[in-house]
Amino acid sequence: MPARLPSPWPALTRAGAFGTLHGGHPGDPHLGLTVPVRTPAGVREALGALAQAGVRATLLVPPPLAGEGLEALRAATGAGHEVAGWGTPLDVSGLEVAAGQPVTAWALEEADLARAPLAFLGARGVRLLPLPSPTPEPGLTLRVAPDDLTHELPRLGALGYRPVPVRDLPGLRVATPRDLLIHLYRRVVDDRFARAHGVVPLTERADGVMRVARQPVPERLPFPPGTPAAELHIHSPRLVGLTARSALAAYRAYQRSLRDVAGALRGRPEFADARVVFAVTLLHGPLEKNGFTLVALPPLTARVYGLGFRLMRLAYGTNVAPSETEPRLAWMEREAFLRRHG
Repeated sequence: MPARLPSPWPALTRAGAFGTLHGGHPGDPHLGLTVPVRTPAGVREALGALAQAGVRATLLVPPPLAGEGLEALRAATGAGHEVAGWGTPLDVSGLEVAAGQPVTAWALEEADLARAPLAFLGARGVRLLPLPSPTPEPGLTLRVAPDDLTHELPRLGALGYRPVPVRDLPGLRVATPRDLLIHLYRRVVDDRFARAHGVVPLTERADGVMRVARQPVPERLPFPPGTPAAELHIHSPRLVGLTARSALAAYRAYQRSLRDVAGALRGRPEFADARVVFAVTLLHGPLEKNGFTLVALPPLTARVYGLGFRLMRLAYGTNVAPSETEPRLAWMEREAFLRRHG
């Protein structure tokens, strides 16, 4: 029996089919908090945790709950929360009556994406919510169960995030085909590279922009071949978003992220014996100011890296040209790095 072809609708909705939302500004610390509720008790539990934290959210409500959860849904509306539909779209108007507010957004699981429910929602002016991010990301949505809110909301705050209802995300917009292309680039290029090279993300904070990988020291440095080293990588979409918001915010995030690298050197066993911290980058100016030594790359190597960096800039859509046009190898000994950054 021939294999069943995957559904095209997850990709099409990422490209904005039927007005699917994408998210907000990628450099802003706000994220769209969605909370799935199945019962009146679940609504009350969510409202209690959100009130305790002083946070408003988007409640994902299945249509059948409208009949039995009228009081709880009205309380949610009174507290300033957004009510969005969740699951098979049936009675949008009934959910609006129960909640006492217009329902303008709906959540479908990836397996349920199909033309019929999308057309049903589109005909009623209801936007499909983006699929939730598996981890917190500026401008995207994060789904948190009611019984996890008490733990998760303080954690998000400590990481610099500001949870809000999806409708209140700064820069909220409909997805475009470019968003699909960026998603594919990240999955096909960035994620594969990270898996192949053991790249460790240090981007849990809302403004974290560094990643690091254990690698042997480059040949051009004055260390024996095979000497363990820590190679720096930038979280490109995060840095692009921060730069679009504010060059100063991006610079400060870059500085703070060097401290994250120091924390990884001290705390992660795979970097315990790394003797060098290095990066091949166009952003070598800030690294030089932070104590790194710069080394010119061979011309052919510089061209190859330069092409890769231009591809990344094209993929992530930044119009800001780098201050340096030729990549350099920047390096710093471990102990000197730790003395300066952590």
